[in-house]
Amino acid sequence: MGTAGSDSNGRNRSRGRVVKALLLVGGALLLKRLTKSPTRWDHARNVSNAFCGEKGISQFSREQACRDPDNYVNLRMLTCPAAELIDGSRVIYFEQAIWRTPEKPFRQRFYMVKPCPKEMKCDVELSSYAIRDVEDYKNFCDRSKDQRPLPEEVLGDIAEHLTTIHLKRCERGKRCLYEGSTPPGSFPNSWNGSSYCTSEFAVLRNNEIHMWDRGFDNDGNQVWGPKGGPYEFKPATALSFTDMFSPLNFSPQVGMEKRLGSSSILQE
Repeated sequence: MGTAGSDSNGRNRSRGRVVKALLLVGGALLLKRLTKSPTRWDHARNVSNAFCGEKGISQFSREQACRDPDNYVNLRMLTCPAAELIDGSRVIYFEQAIWRTPEKPFRQRFYMVKPCPKEMKCDVELSSYAIRDVEDYKNFCDRSKDQRPLPEEVLGDIAEHLTTIHLKRCERGKRCLYEGSTPPGSFPNSWNGSSYCTSEFAVLRNNEIHMWDRGFDNDGNQVWGPKGGPYEFKPATALSFTDMFSPLNFSPQVGMEKRLGSSSILQE
């Protein structure tokens, strides 16, 4: 009886040690996974998902236009995935329009999102490109997939390089998740008397995007783009009763286009 009891106690202690060891190993693996540093591709995916999601995102600057209607227009920014390169870089279709006429975008671009080169002190490289024939892509994201250009056609329609922004993770305590800008004076632009343009881009929580594009002359004077700060785009939400009677819904179209011309983002 004593021997049988000792054997049973020994087996119980052995099982206990095995269970304890498994728990320790499992806990260590879980801790390693939770504390693992994000890779460069993780950062690129984070920015891409915030910018266009898996199927596309429609965002508006309505709140900002309500706060400061003299300097900002309610714009619709529409983005969606368009193609993916062999190395994993994502090509995003991008268009902006006055919210009341989404079928008439005034700005169309391709954006390419990929990790920064290892030798650079940044996390994500965001480059914009012109589109070879913008008419073929108008309202691209609103169409069904069988009505869109194929991914291989998209890659063939990427035209001249426009700008590149290098994004970094934001420091703790800031509202943003990623932010960055173009080097000053590095991208030529001749619209409205400018000689170069700059772009700033930030990703905030809840897929909010801030974009600030400006043009400057040879003396460094700003000649186009908003002066008070970036355009703030937030994901579309259901139209509330208050929104229905917003002054934005009754502003003359001519007035909106005039403000857009003086305070808009990057022009052609």
